[in-house]
Amino acid sequence: MIFFTLCTCRLEGKVALITGAASGIGECTAKLFAEHGSKIVIADIQEQLGQAVCEAIGSSNAIYVHCDVTNEEDVKNAVDVAVATYGKLDIMFCNAGIADPNKPRIVDNEKADFERVLSINVTGVFLSMKHAARVMVPAKSGSIISTASLASNIGGAASHAYCCAKHAVAGLTKNLAVELGQFGIRVNCLSPYAMVTPLATSFVELEGEALENVMNSRANLKGVTLKTNDVAKAALFLVSDEAKYISGQNLFIDGGLSIVNPSFNMFNYPENA
Repeated sequence: MIFFTLCTCRLEGKVALITGAASGIGECTAKLFAEHGSKIVIADIQEQLGQAVCEAIGSSNAIYVHCDVTNEEDVKNAVDVAVATYGKLDIMFCNAGIADPNKPRIVDNEKADFERVLSINVTGVFLSMKHAARVMVPAKSGSIISTASLASNIGGAASHAYCCAKHAVAGLTKNLAVELGQFGIRVNCLSPYAMVTPLATSFVELEGEALENVMNSRANLKGVTLKTNDVAKAALFLVSDEAKYISGQNLFIDGGLSIVNPSFNMFNYPENA
């Protein structure tokens, strides 16, 4: 029993700051990290939801900080609060993100919507990485992860703005992993397929099981439904010591969807197989 307890606390003594942690993937990851012994800083603009996540985790293990990731002072403050409260920052999860209105034709896309997506999904990630590095470099340790997407590798899976932004996150991840490797700091990102989150339900305009059914019908890996907890577990792996030599990687949580062109239909079995 003692051995089991030690093994399950994979982040004991760690401090994690998670942007966009008031809902969706961020909320699920915050709770999982806390279960594994980490102190959590919830950085979000949704104050009521953020405070609710803190209460669910426990006030002794989590704090909420208002943070608009497009505002550098907000991001700087969130990092400074983490260090002032818990003494250090071990993990930065750049997770905050939005989707623009679902308009397939580029001629229907608005410049303001495009710029807003890039401001939050790219500039927000850049600022989060920048201020995490500011405190991690002197400490010569740390792990930075970001939420990318299936759309970071293939076209036709999301809007023009979202696809562009997630490609940029993957590029930032590679560049920063090269820069910060000399300080023992690892940088990676996660690229999940669609699942039930506020972002996905807003973009697809379906909720719950209806959204899952559509995504499952288009998935490569059958018989499994992607949940936010699956992404949280992947994040846990990447920031834990189990991944101590993994850096600069884009981990796809997509059931193999991004590696196949289904139009070839090469491996279709007969229905009665």
